[in-house]
Amino acid sequence: MDTTAIEVRDLHQKYGDFEAVKGIGFRVGRGELYALLGTNGAGKTTTLDVLEGYVAPTGGEVRVLGHDPVKERARIRPRMGIVLQEAGFYKDLTVAETVDAWRRWTPHALGRGEVLDRVGLGHRAAVRVGQLSGGEKRRLDLALAVLGRPEVLFLDEPTTGLDPEARRNVWELVRGMVADGATVLLTTHYLDEAEQLAQRLAIMHDGRIVTEGTLAGVLGERGTRISFRLPGARPGDLPYSPGLARRSVRQDGETFTVETHEPQRDLRDLLVWADERGTELGGLEVRRPSLEEIFLEVAETERVAA
Repeated sequence: MDTTAIEVRDLHQKYGDFEAVKGIGFRVGRGELYALLGTNGAGKTTTLDVLEGYVAPTGGEVRVLGHDPVKERARIRPRMGIVLQEAGFYKDLTVAETVDAWRRWTPHALGRGEVLDRVGLGHRAAVRVGQLSGGEKRRLDLALAVLGRPEVLFLDEPTTGLDPEARRNVWELVRGMVADGATVLLTTHYLDEAEQLAQRLAIMHDGRIVTEGTLAGVLGERGTRISFRLPGARPGDLPYSPGLARRSVRQDGETFTVETHEPQRDLRDLLVWADERGTELGGLEVRRPSLEEIFLEVAETERVAA
């Protein structure tokens, strides 16, 4: 059995002279949650448009459940769930009527009550869609996307407009679907959301994938950070030479940051050095970089390079 649910090879997508996606490639295994992150205009939504079958790629090849999502859309659309950044509803229909309308053409659909309870809208079934808050409309989007028990679920900014409790309820719903074997491709600007949900992720910038891997792998590429304040010191005063392989030393005023892949050894050397000199390391902190820090570094590095 093929264990690949989504495969992208050398994908290019142009709109006139503008190239939104510039030759990216990745694969998502069945039952995996993969997060596609990036700055505004990075090409995330364009990539999803191709995978969802709305747009034919300018170049390269994509497969969803082994099929071309444009040429074989009829074969895979019933097996997909999609949450777009913005979706349109008939404002005069109630929530219940909206779900019932979708159930009529959705094979093997969940019951109306079950799906509304899953997204926390059971108590709003009789309310007209036009009277829902923005967050409630987002939950209705999600309800319609999971109605047919999809094998592949595309989530484009699914928790935008939701309060913290509602976001966490959505996370639990998505985790449950993945546990049941669904494959999820997620785009989000909430990096804590990617950290909570994703098994693997990619960061895009200017139409290209800049870094990809497991969350632990992406975070581990940057090493552990040891930071402290040391007035009047210079990088060369520290007990190791800056710039050695797998270590960097950065100074910002009185604050030093040592980025290292051997934190235990480097921290020990630093503490012994400080103790021998009777030096106090102010605000000493040892931590791994967050996904947000890596994201911002990627954006800044790519901006400077451009």
